[in-house]
Amino acid sequence: MKNYQIGTVAKQLNISIDTLRYYEKIDLLKPVNRNNAGIRLFDESDIARIQFIQRAKLMNFTLSEINNLLKMREHPQQMRDDVRKLTQQKLDIIERQITQLKVLHQELQSLVTACSCSKQGCAIIEEIEKTGKQYKL
Repeated sequence: MKNYQIGTVAKQLNISIDTLRYYEKIDLLKPVNRNNAGIRLFDESDIARIQFIQRAKLMNFTLSEINNLLKMREHPQQMRDDVRKLTQQKLDIIERQITQLKVLHQELQSLVTACSCSKQGCAIIEEIEKTGKQYKL
């Protein structure tokens, strides 16, 4: 099995060397093999694990959730219900965020229209200065 040094892996996967070290430190990566000089040597399974982490991050899973997914990945058949539950929770959060973003989108559109129709002041600044409305994303 071929081994790759940390710089090669970082470049290949478009990830920083510090991030790779951090993933190992927080146990997202199993301890990486090292040569006699102490240089990390990643194999194909390490690279596949890093790619899994990257894909899960793109799906908005937290590092803690990814850690759980990696544990579940070792026994997918037994953990299927847990994976589905975690993913449904993530989906629920995303759906709430989409709803909030739609409301924000409509309000910003209204502000742009109000600003272009206004002869005095700035409706956008005036609205931002108002208190009371909170956007949670």
